[in-house]
Amino acid sequence: TFGRVNAQLYEKGVHAQFISSLSNPSTRLVNNITYAAVAIAGCASVISGWPTPLTVGQVQSFLSYANQYMKPFNEISAVVTQVQTAFASARRLLALMDAVEEEPDAPTAKALPAPRGELEMDHVCFSYTKDRPLLQDVCIHVPAGKRFALVGPTGCGKTTLINLLLRFYDVDGGTITLDGADTRGLTRQSLRSAFGMVLQETWLFEGTVRDNIAYGVPDATDEQVVAAARRAHAHKFIMQLPQGYQTLVGEGGGALSQGQRQLLCIARVMMCDPAVLLLDEATSSIDTRTELQVQDAFDRMMEGRTSLVVAHRLSTVRNADCIIVMRDGRVVEKGTHDELLATGGFYRDLYQSQFAR
Repeated sequence: TFGRVNAQLYEKGVHAQFISSLSNPSTRLVNNITYAAVAIAGCASVISGWPTPLTVGQVQSFLSYANQYMKPFNEISAVVTQVQTAFASARRLLALMDAVEEEPDAPTAKALPAPRGELEMDHVCFSYTKDRPLLQDVCIHVPAGKRFALVGPTGCGKTTLINLLLRFYDVDGGTITLDGADTRGLTRQSLRSAFGMVLQETWLFEGTVRDNIAYGVPDATDEQVVAAARRAHAHKFIMQLPQGYQTLVGEGGGALSQGQRQLLCIARVMMCDPAVLLLDEATSSIDTRTELQVQDAFDRMMEGRTSLVVAHRLSTVRNADCIIVMRDGRVVEKGTHDELLATGGFYRDLYQSQFAR
């Protein structure tokens, strides 16, 4: 399938290149034919006087006018491709300008001074496009200090729930509360500062390793940064870098491996010490040995702290206080690992698909 689509792309690309390159030579050909026709007609008029007698000077004037008349057409045809590109860019720019802006915090929005971490989703509904519903009547209660896990097939809405918790989007229906307060009535800054998040896709900015770890705590001491890196099992590879914690990394991580970038993101969250911990496939790019070490660090960090773990590998969620199983935007099962296996439902099918012989 890829080969067929790639061949079609090649053919369309060659055709587009040919058409875009044809306009200027075609215009010049027509203009030169016109110039030659004027010259022939003028010479015939000078020699024979038909259809009207002309002098050589008059013919020269006609040729000069013809040349001046054709020059703008040649120049326009030379830039027609750039003009088409400019129109395409303008359409994208106008689409961006017409995009709906994020609504500012309400004037009555309050800050959450000391979050405990109790989360509740009450009959939440959401869709990215109105004609394709995604989350439907989702009800989840996460008591403060408990460890919950979200599992389910790709596209069932697990990461979307994380986006709704952080108010990257607002719900279409229902409510989401943190410590009993509707998140839409809280300032985004205070809401998001209550969460620490490690995603499957890492995010590093251009700066030193130390700056990336201490991003959430700008006034952190070197000892605190090193302690967070040790807890994330990142200290060893950091010390192997040319300048240790002062090593510059480019935007996106530069020469660091995917696993190393993820360890730095984990150290950053451990540095912030948030009330609620969100892990979205946080160990997906780490080798098995390091994953066991980081998982141990997470276990210590999640003690007494509300945590929500999104995972495809079910081996990482066995110890959760409650596992929430999602399918097609709905919560279909809830319970501990052993309870869900005993019920013989969708979770057991997922588990057996990964671990059955």
